Amino acid sequence: MGLKHNIDLSVNIGKLKLKNPIITASGTFGYADEFDEYIDVSSLGAIVTKGITLEPWKGNPQPRVQDVNNGLINRIGLENMGIYSFIEQKLPILRKKNISFIINIAGSSEEEYVKLAKISQDNSIEAIELNLSCPNVKQGCLEFGKDPDTLYRLVSSIREVYQGTLIAKLTSNISYPAQMAELVQKAGADAISAINTVKAMHVSLNCNNNKFEKTIIQGGLSGPAIKPISLSFINEIRPVVDIPIIGMGGITYVQDVLEFLSVGANALQIGTANFTHPTISEQLVDDLGEILIKNNKKSLKEMF
Repeated sequence: MGLKHNIDLSVNIGKLKLKNPIITASGTFGYADEFDEYIDVSSLGAIVTKGITLEPWKGNPQPRVQDVNNGLINRIGLENMGIYSFIEQKLPILRKKNISFIINIAGSSEEEYVKLAKISQDNSIEAIELNLSCPNVKQGCLEFGKDPDTLYRLVSSIREVYQGTLIAKLTSNISYPAQMAELVQKAGADAISAINTVKAMHVSLNCNNNKFEKTIIQGGLSGPAIKPISLSFINEIRPVVDIPIIGMGGITYVQDVLEFLSVGANALQIGTANFTHPTISEQLVDDLGEILIKNNKKSLKEMF
């Protein structure tokens, strides 16, 4: 960060004390070391690892991504090395960087989530984000985030074994966001991140022998196309919860950051923009600081 003025961009998310509200979103930033040649990751508020499961997952077959108007559909399927390899290979790298990080965990059963949380606790991982809402895997994740009773039981069970900062990542593929937000707070979540990708489909048509043949890619839509959905979601849940909200969904410019903050987000995750502009997260930190300086403010709290 190039700013030298005495400004305060810090924000607290549970027990995490972040130097600024800019966080990289799960699945868009690898395990952080992949971006070393582009930015100084220590300038960011925090990074979220790609989704981590109990055992290694191969993910879905190709094709896995599809560009669409103002967005991207992905069906990666949570390809990852598994929690044990992560702890052995990646956790030491993250700790050496001396940055705030959050690991995103995903399971296909309540037992898997609880075990992942217990392993995180045993390895002194300070923050986990529960992937309760991934629309591009065949089991788990999305279903946990759609059923109120299951969601409450799952978050409560994880809270029993995990003492660090617990973040629940919610889906927009529901019709009662306020109820679900209240539930995860009551169950013991320290923060909410919203929204995950939106369930979507892309259709390609090819004319063969005077008949159309279609190719379908189903997965999660991200990018600017979902920004209005995310803003609406956060605006709806903000009045019913006291815990911090981490907003995401199409954030590309500092104006987007300000809009999310104005409707009640406390921090922001940058996702799809990392693919096309690898330096975007660091740039947004600088841009946010410049906004404060331009308006003669010393902290974000003075802006809203």
